[in-house]
Amino acid sequence: MISLTGRALRLLSAREHSRAELERKLARYEEEPGALAKVLDNLAAKDFINEARVVESVVHRRSAKLGATRIKQELQAKGLEPQAVAAAVQQLRSTELERARDVWRKKFGAKPQDAAERGKQMRFLASRGFGGETIRRLVSGSNEEV
Repeated sequence: MISLTGRALRLLSAREHSRAELERKLARYEEEPGALAKVLDNLAAKDFINEARVVESVVHRRSAKLGATRIKQELQAKGLEPQAVAAAVQQLRSTELERARDVWRKKFGAKPQDAAERGKQMRFLASRGFGGETIRRLVSGSNEEV
């Protein structure tokens, strides 16, 4: 039988997890009240659980394919501090048009020829979490180059 610490370390070895994620995943294995909190406190004290690294990891892994809105939802779902999420989203918004252009170029590569195609491209980018203004600039061609 694996201890709570062992289970937590196994999860952390695969990728960064927030404290809230670990609590959700390990709660069913807690045999006595307070044991999980103690284990997580211990791991946090040893810097195995680090919220800043979780934010950095998610942004690094997902920013090439997703917009700021979608990444914000993922960060919030991980139970991270609102200030950390807001700072990450602010940073992402500054590069949103460039990232959206890369995603759009890989998927479509050409300007829409009619309204149906324009709608398809806009819906695709919206589903990836890019902002409305960014999508309009990209699909309508009001940006300098594509």
